[in-house]
Amino acid sequence: MKQEVLDNIYSFVDQYVYEEQLNTLIRAYIDNKSHERGFWSDLTITVHAMLGGASPDIYRLAAITELIILASDIIDDLQDQDHLDKPWMTEPQAYTLNAVVAMLVVFFGQLSQLLEGKNQAEALHVTSRILMRSLNGQQKDLSNSVQTVDDYLVMVQEKSGSLIRLACYLGYVTLDCNEETVNKLNDLADCTGLIHQIENDMKDLLGLDVKSDLVSKKRTLPLLYLILTDSELMIDELITMGKAEALKIIQDSGCVEYGKIVQSVCFTKAEEIFGGLQAQSPWKEEYWEMMMGSFQLTVQAIET
Repeated sequence: MKQEVLDNIYSFVDQYVYEEQLNTLIRAYIDNKSHERGFWSDLTITVHAMLGGASPDIYRLAAITELIILASDIIDDLQDQDHLDKPWMTEPQAYTLNAVVAMLVVFFGQLSQLLEGKNQAEALHVTSRILMRSLNGQQKDLSNSVQTVDDYLVMVQEKSGSLIRLACYLGYVTLDCNEETVNKLNDLADCTGLIHQIENDMKDLLGLDVKSDLVSKKRTLPLLYLILTDSELMIDELITMGKAEALKIIQDSGCVEYGKIVQSVCFTKAEEIFGGLQAQSPWKEEYWEMMMGSFQLTVQAIET
């Protein structure tokens, strides 16, 4: 994460959170996240630059991007009881929930301040709608209400695509961006969210640990393929098998290949959208690399 972005996050927290224990807690959570490469803030900065922006506030906007993503990560870990070594999972849950609420308040407080006099009401409305789209998708995921492949695709676009949409939106929120460009950025965000979520789901299935999607019967894309091509009884049998035997059945089933095909379709769609995106170089190319770089290498390897 860029130091200027990190400094702004700490500054925001200090402006709002004066209770010493809560301030220290949130700073510890931020410090843990600061060791990541800063994809989310970099995305906000890059989108701003490729659309011709040069706002002195861009690092502050990038900082609130990282803050809202951190809050989302914490909520996700609390819901899934995942990443138990993270500081927000080792503190009392009540403290962590209070910290998350504080981060949400800081996010909207700083966003309001940064957008003062710049169609503030509309921007706050759009931001709220994007976040609620993600929460709606998250609820579908938590309740395991997905029944079909189409349900899954919609859920992932809502849950994961919306967060990418938000990072991009905070990059162009101060700019006069036309509807066509906004629609392209939103569609690219949804494609990216799908590609990476499918990748995570396939890795989880092949990992076969005690907290895997298979054990919890979570209807991810590869598991939906297994259910639709066989029976749910097979899922129960896989859970009780030895790992080597279960992995062989999974690999022979074609569910991983199916996931890769869906990824490839998403990637092709993203390429077409990106080709028509009006944006400035070299930031346009940097944006594409951030969104699709790792998957692009996979596609190239398959083609050769």
